[in-house]
Amino acid sequence: MMLENNIQKLSGYIQKFRSSGVQNRIAGQDIDGAGGTFQTISPVDKSLICDVALGSASDIDAAANAATQSFAAWRDMPASQRRKILIAIAQGIEARAEEIALCECWDTGQAFKFMSKAAIRGAENFRYFADQVIQARDGQHLKSPTLMNITSRVPIGPVGVITPWNTPFMLSTWKIAPALAAGCTVVHKPAEASPLTARLLVEIAEEAGLPPGVLNTVNGFGDDAGRALCEHPKIKAIAFVGESRTGSLIMKQGADTLKRNHLELGGKNPVIVFDDADLDRALDAVIFMIYSINGERCTSSSRLLIQDTIRDEFEAKLIERVNNIKVGHPLDPQTEIGPLISQEHFDKVTSYFETAKTDGATIAAGGEAIGNEGFFVKPTLFTDANNEMRIAREEIFGPVLTSIPFSTEDDALAIANDTPYGLTGYVWTNDLTRALRFTDKLEAGMIWVNSENVRHLPTPFGGVKSSGIGRDGGDWSFEFYMEQKHIGFAMGQHKITKLGAL
Repeated sequence: MMLENNIQKLSGYIQKFRSSGVQNRIAGQDIDGAGGTFQTISPVDKSLICDVALGSASDIDAAANAATQSFAAWRDMPASQRRKILIAIAQGIEARAEEIALCECWDTGQAFKFMSKAAIRGAENFRYFADQVIQARDGQHLKSPTLMNITSRVPIGPVGVITPWNTPFMLSTWKIAPALAAGCTVVHKPAEASPLTARLLVEIAEEAGLPPGVLNTVNGFGDDAGRALCEHPKIKAIAFVGESRTGSLIMKQGADTLKRNHLELGGKNPVIVFDDADLDRALDAVIFMIYSINGERCTSSSRLLIQDTIRDEFEAKLIERVNNIKVGHPLDPQTEIGPLISQEHFDKVTSYFETAKTDGATIAAGGEAIGNEGFFVKPTLFTDANNEMRIAREEIFGPVLTSIPFSTEDDALAIANDTPYGLTGYVWTNDLTRALRFTDKLEAGMIWVNSENVRHLPTPFGGVKSSGIGRDGGDWSFEFYMEQKHIGFAMGQHKITKLGAL
């Protein structure tokens, strides 16, 4: 019954997209794409959702100009007023949370079980950064023998935000909320595969009182609209979430304008389970962190490093649980895994099933597609693997886990670090000194011990190596979206060296 109710509600929400499409939003106006339109397809049944404005360099230029023109007024607006607007945006998100969740499920294939919470987390992002607005520009008093030195922070200017297709609404708020709180204006290019909820966000923001031009949305593809945004001289910084290869291109495209970049990129994250761990809780966390969100998230623990003394028992329980995961319609509240985002991504993920066999691994669960209507695959587990196999080295970005045995702590550390990536790591052990030793040497920007990924907004979020540059969260976000300014006041008539004096 709940599935039917959700489908009925969705049809009402989607109707407006079908009638008018998804247009660009620039300076508070709906704008057709200079390149015409493209279509967004639901991965659930491959049906057409609607037409989407195809933005190009001219649309990005118009949006960058709008962001530039609105910057001074937004920067100079009293912090208390900007705070009220951000809180109103959070309230608007909460009021439309169901609409956001259902549209996101249909557009991305993500299960309602998880997307129903994603919109609320987006509201929490706006509330959190609204509470930081008042002190965001505060600095320090650094006294020296001759000067009173003070620092302050000022917003960097118009910024570009490029977001991914996996959980687009929540990840957009991670970037846009702190940028607005800092006093920046934004040009947002959503992922072309999931454009619906970006449109809802800009609607909510303007209805909440955000002035026109402070948040602009331009849809399009990376090689045109994305490139133009990265190259535009009026855009002072780019915040990007996506593939590592794309992150490299973004740095190159922004080089001529000395663009500041914050890049949250890919991962091949290890979860290391030692034989002294709470194995029942570890099993729950291992399954959650790879099979939730369809496995389509950068922080998923896609490599299981399991100590050989408990390998057989742990993998047996893992196989049983993986085979019981419910794959189905994403609007069904009981569904745990929905369809993958697109035909292209479906083809990529399923190609690794044959790769695993070629490499010599065992497909212990899953390893096949489901039906012909949408982009569904069974949750998959590879065993009898080693870290030299492609399935252990390449980011599959789907509900696919590779299990690799280890014998000693040193073995586990060597395997965990033997990857070009370094986003997250998960360590399961009840030995505190081992946890301290291991996490100190584990090459990752974020590590959880005896826990799945539990995001706390004041903490730094980001990776090392090919997993990214920079950090989100708390004051780290403001460090990216703001410039430090130093002013030194002489406290007296200190000696100034004279040149050319007789």
